[in-house]
Amino acid sequence: MSQGKIVKVAGPLIVAENMRDANMGDVVRVGKQKLIGEIIEMRDDKASIQVYEETAGIGPGDLVETTGFPMSVELAPGVLTSIFDGIQRPLTKIREMTGSNITRGIDVTSLDHEKKWDFVATAKVGDHVVMGDVLGTVQETSIVTHKIMVPKDVEGEIVEITSGSYNITETIAKVKDKDGNIHDVCMLQRWPVRVQRPYAEKLSPDIPMITGQRVIDTLFPITKGGTAAVPGPFGSGKTVVQHQLAKWSDVDIVVYIGCGERGNEMTDVLNEFPELKDPKSGESLMFRTVLIANTSDMPVAAREASIYTGITIAEYYRDMGYSVAIMADSTSRWAEALREMSGRLEEMPGEEGYPAYLTSRLAQFYERAGRVICKGSDGREGSLTAIGAVSPAGGDNSDPVVQATLRIVKVFWGLDSSLAYKRHFPAINWLTSYSLYQDQIGEWMDKNISDEWSSLHHDAMLLLQQESELEEIVKLVGYDSLSAPDRLTLEAARSVREDYLQQNAFDDADTYTSNDKQYKMLKMILTFSKECKNALNSGVKVEKLFSLPVSEKIARAKYVPEDQFNAYFNDVLAEIESSVAKVVSEEVSA
Repeated sequence: MSQGKIVKVAGPLIVAENMRDANMGDVVRVGKQKLIGEIIEMRDDKASIQVYEETAGIGPGDLVETTGFPMSVELAPGVLTSIFDGIQRPLTKIREMTGSNITRGIDVTSLDHEKKWDFVATAKVGDHVVMGDVLGTVQETSIVTHKIMVPKDVEGEIVEITSGSYNITETIAKVKDKDGNIHDVCMLQRWPVRVQRPYAEKLSPDIPMITGQRVIDTLFPITKGGTAAVPGPFGSGKTVVQHQLAKWSDVDIVVYIGCGERGNEMTDVLNEFPELKDPKSGESLMFRTVLIANTSDMPVAAREASIYTGITIAEYYRDMGYSVAIMADSTSRWAEALREMSGRLEEMPGEEGYPAYLTSRLAQFYERAGRVICKGSDGREGSLTAIGAVSPAGGDNSDPVVQATLRIVKVFWGLDSSLAYKRHFPAINWLTSYSLYQDQIGEWMDKNISDEWSSLHHDAMLLLQQESELEEIVKLVGYDSLSAPDRLTLEAARSVREDYLQQNAFDDADTYTSNDKQYKMLKMILTFSKECKNALNSGVKVEKLFSLPVSEKIARAKYVPEDQFNAYFNDVLAEIESSVAKVVSEEVSA
């Protein structure tokens, strides 16, 4: 263990000399209180260390000791349902030990090393195993089965494995390698947070992640293993969008990172998530969730580490063959922490003071997402979807963090404050947002939901674009100057906006919409628009079409429960046809 002496303290940055034997990325213990830090720069025998705790009281001459290991997370049963800080310290356990405030220098294991878990062996003596092979399972929560995998650098023949009750550090199996060495395997693995976990093969992300949010699934979909950014100004609904995705997305595991967010916002998350019911199982959503809370008043260096902690945990569950979604809220606060540490290191600043390596660091985070064939001989498939909220100052999307993120991710859900002020939620602007997965997902939807899906998506987007162009004309010459077909276009686009895209997160029927219901809702709106257009060509006045009672039934469709929707859909389609035909016949006879 190398030992050095502090020569400089600048906030969370400490410089220590006599550190020639230390390595970049090593975790160190600083001062008498043994504060946790990480070496981020080496110059000659001097090491620059970012300290993950408050450095008040630390001064020149204090000692620094290296542990010889990089910043790592503990991976084992017990991760789910936990609430960690940015460096995987268990906040619930710390509160029990020290009260509401985190005591400096507290030494506590990330996971409970004493709790016994029931291990059920699935491999047997004589099996040849490699990294990633499943040795057995533990029922971590009532809805998630934890797969105990062979760790890195272990390969050989199982010579001993026993089912039973073990804690995470006790030996569950012994593996003999080709040289005859015996490796003891326990449930606990440690993995460096800044190193991507390996996989066998990366697959094309062409399976949609169903979110139940109509504006996302229909207009700007995301795939399992995809990447998305949610930029938006204060109050535009970024956090609610991420809450909805966490609750309703068809993924197995959710990792939620509150990175530099306000304390009261994280408190809402911590209070709400245990009370939310998982739609698939009826159990608490926390049974498949990991929360990482690093609020704005916590040390800035730990905020920088928090997204790596979260994505390493997410990769671990992906390697079990699960579909995982990671929500980072928000990467802007992470980038601010990066900027602060860069300034203290006296590095040359880039645009708006951010370090020159901002884009590459963001890319390193998002590139860890993907749909993969996992390590191991069974060829299981897992996926990791990364969704990052971005909070640009003043809602300015020319902010360097937004622009750097958009060069990396393939889905952009642009939140609009003007929509939020109109109480249109989710406030995703359909004219500025985009999804580069649309073609692959369109094919999947045509095959699995309806062969009309892609054409309905095209028609809906066309209506919204035409509405934008017509609104400019209305501002100049007024609504009454528009032709009847243009007025009908505006009415159809309004129906798409208000009756389809607008969604109430607090209504039991409207908070989630299945793909089948989405298709039928959109078909009702566009069928009515098409029938009205045909009626106009037959000489019917547009005012008569607007006053048809069926339009109100279309508007109420979003509040009809899923189990009653098929009958409602058939009734409305029949009424559209009959009511428009009746108006046409009246016009012809007149």
